[in-house]
Amino acid sequence: MFWTSQSDPHVVSVQALAAEPEQVGMIDVLRLGVGVFVQPGDTGPERLLLRQGGVHVRLDVVDGTVLAGPIVPRFILSGLDDLGARMLTLKRLDCLVRTGRLVRSLLPRERRAARWALMLRALDAVRAGASQRELAAGLFGNSRVAADWRGTSDYLRLQVQRLLREGRRLVAGGYRQLLLGRG
Repeated sequence: MFWTSQSDPHVVSVQALAAEPEQVGMIDVLRLGVGVFVQPGDTGPERLLLRQGGVHVRLDVVDGTVLAGPIVPRFILSGLDDLGARMLTLKRLDCLVRTGRLVRSLLPRERRAARWALMLRALDAVRAGASQRELAAGLFGNSRVAADWRGTSDYLRLQVQRLLREGRRLVAGGYRQLLLGRG
């Protein structure tokens, strides 16, 4: 999937300068040994996705093309907004060029990912016809629901309702804020 630079702060713009044979700093992205996906830039930049094992590098080629052979990349970084995200993309590319691999250690750890997964599981269960109590049993276990569903506190029922409410917000467009690092 090609997220735009407006949606993904990790996208780096690059000029693809034609390389001379054996030129220092050249790269042939078509021969890197990873998945290479190019979306031609008829009305905008050529979009490039390099992918291996769940790790990716996304570049917008604003001048030139990566399809014509080796290039010397000239990266365009302007402003300080999202600079850390773009630098991480360049680290991934550097690692790929040096080692031939895109490594998972260069993926940022997302501490909220487990909660997002619960939200999506909750939505899937409700859309499949599960009641909130059945949903709670699937997520937290039958023994916990038996003990706490109608206990002195409504915490478990309220937790399920929050998961559903937040999941619906994500599905209704809130996921865009996650991509921008604002979720």
